[in-house]
Amino acid sequence: MFLPTARELFFTKNDPSDLRLGDIFKSTTDNFNADDFLIFGYPDDEGIKLNGGRLGSALAPPLIRQFLYKMTLPENYFKSDRKKTQYIDHGNLEIVGDLYLRHEHVKNTLLQSYKQKAKIISLGGGHDYGYPDGAAFIQHFTATQGHKKPLIINFDAHLDVRSVVKNSMQNLNSGTPFYRLLSEFKNKFNLLEIGLQKQCNSVEHWRWANEQGAETISLDKISENGWDVVLKNKMIQNLDSTTPVLISFDIDALTAAEAGGCSQAWATGLHISDCLQFLKKLYKMADVRGFGIYEVSPPLDRDFQTSKTAALLAHHFIFNSKA
Repeated sequence: MFLPTARELFFTKNDPSDLRLGDIFKSTTDNFNADDFLIFGYPDDEGIKLNGGRLGSALAPPLIRQFLYKMTLPENYFKSDRKKTQYIDHGNLEIVGDLYLRHEHVKNTLLQSYKQKAKIISLGGGHDYGYPDGAAFIQHFTATQGHKKPLIINFDAHLDVRSVVKNSMQNLNSGTPFYRLLSEFKNKFNLLEIGLQKQCNSVEHWRWANEQGAETISLDKISENGWDVVLKNKMIQNLDSTTPVLISFDIDALTAAEAGGCSQAWATGLHISDCLQFLKKLYKMADVRGFGIYEVSPPLDRDFQTSKTAALLAHHFIFNSKA
């Protein structure tokens, strides 16, 4: 069950000449059309706790919304068919039951939304929610795209391929989403992980991910060769305008100077301006259907910097992806 977002978060200046996202987003409804944008919040950091991380991301969804809904509308909103698009806030996941069941509920809810051809923005919460977000995406697009494999692009300092015990959810945590996806949907989707840091990942985890077919691009490679190393990757090179793509953005992929309010921050990391430039190119190359943002932790933040960065990523997706 999802609970409605607090009405006061839908910011407005009450000025038709100064419209904000709070003016165009409306509370949850079942009546949406193809390419409408839906926002889901996961105020849950149990997976981070189980992984030994610093808590606080349960508080992120309302903070990200607060800054997102204060943002202004770009010129293309007024000059295109975007005015016909609906912008819908589906609310926050109710935190009841165990973590596995919460993941299952999210997966089933998002699967129905994808079937109705919505574009989805997910606000975590821990990165364990990358599993239900990814599972719904893969299930839908493997059923509808035929031979074309859907692609998940993960921006992250970590591989997040920690194992869970076979046939059980023991050890389920924020480090397990891509182990679960690669194990459950083997050869049914492509995975590209960008910004991985060597001090964050064991050699065994790196080997296992590559054996499963994941493409991995370290922060070192990007620092040495620039973003061309990403653009020239075979998974990016093989994209076309109909390839379904899901972005999974763990905020700890960014340097702590730009996004220190997360469960694990490092002085090293990607830069938000570079990521936005790459994403703008990606939106022209493929059909990006979903964007998940995880691990923002307001209690660990400075001047709401990380929550604002997360809101910027969501705003950029809404107004740069295909109408």
